Amino acid sequence: MQKQQLKIATRESPLALWQANHVSVLLQQLHPDLEVRLVSMSTEGDRFLSAPLSQAGGKGLFIKELEQALLNGDADLAVHSMKDVTVDFPEGLQLAAILPREDPRDAFISNSFDSLAALPEGATVGTSSMRRRTQLLRLRPDLRISDLRGNVGTRLEKLDDGHYAAIILAAAGIKRLGLDQRVRDYLATQDMIPAIGQGAIGIEARSNDDDTHALIRLLDDPLTHHLVEAERVISRRLYGGCQLPIAAHASATDDKVQMRAMVGRLDGSEVIRVERSGPMADLGSLAQAVADALLDQGADEILAGVLNHQ
Repeated sequence: MQKQQLKIATRESPLALWQANHVSVLLQQLHPDLEVRLVSMSTEGDRFLSAPLSQAGGKGLFIKELEQALLNGDADLAVHSMKDVTVDFPEGLQLAAILPREDPRDAFISNSFDSLAALPEGATVGTSSMRRRTQLLRLRPDLRISDLRGNVGTRLEKLDDGHYAAIILAAAGIKRLGLDQRVRDYLATQDMIPAIGQGAIGIEARSNDDDTHALIRLLDDPLTHHLVEAERVISRRLYGGCQLPIAAHASATDDKVQMRAMVGRLDGSEVIRVERSGPMADLGSLAQAVADALLDQGADEILAGVLNHQ
């Protein structure tokens, strides 16, 4: 018999709550008799904001409590930003669906300057991402990159308080929160390769919960799912889910797919970029080829050096 109630585990940040509510609305549109309840919680990643994310333990800090709620039976599914989802899932849990992707680009936000190129020499840019730091310094070695943690609102407040000349945030989150007017420019994916899974919302559930899987199956967007899983091949080959300067983005036009990936040193002095394209049917082997090309060009040595300095 079909479940009549579904509990969604979510972080308490405004963006996470938006995403969970979005999934709730979609589910109730599909299943009008379904009662959906949010189970919101503060995660370790939300609580410890004093250190850079890499030192605090990486992106897995944002999902551990949510996964425990699934394993305990306190929730039936968890809603995540796919860029926060680690490569491997705890035993008994799986990625059940990925929604259609929003804008995958990074957004340039400033109160005084219209673009990255317009920033004066030595300007301070705020970001918590090693991936962004590496690529920003490749494009503008003169910039001063300063760590920036907290939810979207907190980061915008720090910009408004004058701590930064500009900050870089994921375009998807800005758009979902209705803050598009704060964006001065969008960074093209060929210049700033996005985080793996950026812009996509994932739904995690217990592997053996057939009733929940049946309810959420229609939320899955096969194209986004395939593209994001291809990006995650890069992460799996290159040190898994660590918080490292790794980027990968796959996009499709008709039956063609293009994939870009990047690994680099934190000071931007050495950046390996690989780009491949081919038919959609070859997506899996294309992702493997991109990962192999990164490794062949020394990605493992670069990432080992980053890990040793954390």
